Amino acid sequence: MINEINYEKFLRINNRQLSYKGIFRADDIFSTVNRALEEKDYTKREKKSEETVTETGKRIYVELRPYRVITNYLTLMIKIKITFDNVTENLVEHKSEKRIYQQGDVLIAFDGWVLSNYHNRWGMKPWFYFLKALMNKFVYKNPLEAETGGKLAQDTAYIYAKIKGLLNSYQGELGKPRIEEEIKKQVEKELKKDIKKEKKKLKNL
Repeated sequence: MINEINYEKFLRINNRQLSYKGIFRADDIFSTVNRALEEKDYTKREKKSEETVTETGKRIYVELRPYRVITNYLTLMIKIKITFDNVTENLVEHKSEKRIYQQGDVLIAFDGWVLSNYHNRWGMKPWFYFLKALMNKFVYKNPLEAETGGKLAQDTAYIYAKIKGLLNSYQGELGKPRIEEEIKKQVEKELKKDIKKEKKKLKNL
């Protein structure tokens, strides 16, 4: 288990959202997320879970913070915030089978972080962080560190596409327009653009 307090954190993917309205099964969504995380070698971690009842139905909020260790000093973390709102339960015939489904609004937001902990490598000395910042900005960046943003984008796009494919399947023929691989490629491309923008901002500070 990582301790985020000991890490220097860099936000690379900021609030990439996936929204949906209609029938769904919450257990299917969580199973899909868990499988995708396992396939990408992330350690699952739940940060927060809340459930409230409103006049229009249940509201459920779950925050996950899975992480993937790249080296002793570099870790990727994806914050996945899942909100189900105005949720009711109904017996629905879907794909010629009657089952209990939830009906309501789904919002899933992704934040992607690169965490660095150089204590294990160099020691936490102020002069090192100052020197490293100068090197990264003006001279040379470690190739492994330079690749982490791309890995993070690929992993996030993969999880996004898996969930999107599942949600599309609930809509039958109406929700089938694009296959999962196409969704993944498009989202990955967009995320990589976002990461480049974030890096430019940091360099101009």
